[in-house]
Amino acid sequence: MQSLIWDDIRVFLAVAQTGTISNAATLLGVGIATVSRKIERLEATFGMPLFFRHQTGYQLTEDGRGLLEKAEAMETAANSFLTEVDVRTKIAGKVRLATTEMLASNLIIPNLPVLLKKYPDLALEIITDSRTVNLHRRDADLALRLVRPEQGHVTVRQIGILGFGLYASKQYCENYPSQISDEAYSHAHFIGWTDESQQLPMYKWMEKTLNGRPLSIATTSLSAQVAAVKAGLGLAVLPHFIADSADLICLSPKLGLNQPLWLVIHADLAYSLKIRKVVDFLTEIVSQHLQQLSSQIIKS
Repeated sequence: MQSLIWDDIRVFLAVAQTGTISNAATLLGVGIATVSRKIERLEATFGMPLFFRHQTGYQLTEDGRGLLEKAEAMETAANSFLTEVDVRTKIAGKVRLATTEMLASNLIIPNLPVLLKKYPDLALEIITDSRTVNLHRRDADLALRLVRPEQGHVTVRQIGILGFGLYASKQYCENYPSQISDEAYSHAHFIGWTDESQQLPMYKWMEKTLNGRPLSIATTSLSAQVAAVKAGLGLAVLPHFIADSADLICLSPKLGLNQPLWLVIHADLAYSLKIRKVVDFLTEIVSQHLQQLSSQIIKS
């Protein structure tokens, strides 16, 4: 026996329900010749006629009536399958994204309306805890971070570069012109990270530059450093796109501190449709802001 083709069963049901080839063709949105050919193929597969042909239409044979209930059960199962597929492919539910407060507040959240307007049933949980979030333990579903994970059941790819420079406020530059003209900044006030952030390249740069001198202000958050620089309290190493939006002055645009932006996804979730939509969103917004993220914007 030849293999059954589900579309032929659909045609069989349509002819049985409507009573004519032409009505079945209209119902299915296909040509009359297509319906006729599929009925003939189905009868050849079973090796028996399924319909009596009359001038007034098609009537089921006894064998055809015997198959009708089974064909209707197949149709019910197929519709149930398609309904389940539709439910599973709907972009809905919670996605947990781990990232830095800097990227969340200044890049991701300002662009979120586009994503959530397109997928209103998607719920994004953004984790900006200073502690390292472990995707392998499922603390989050995916992450956008500056440090590449060295282990864990995750997929990793670089989607951009985050550039850093040395920044001051206009007020500080006016108050201490001699300090900023000194390329070594040997008498300048500096704002940086507390000792809990010794692993950061920015901390290490500051430690080397100060060469034993203490920071004027040490903080545990980037937003506090930006506020301190804006208040004219000193110089700080800041991401270009943050400092640019704060209208700060770049004293040194290239410090050798540029960091890759790593998109990290729990491997078991890499093919989840809702995860992929968030991944596409993050990739797109980073791509749209590549120059702003990686380098100083020169204002005319």
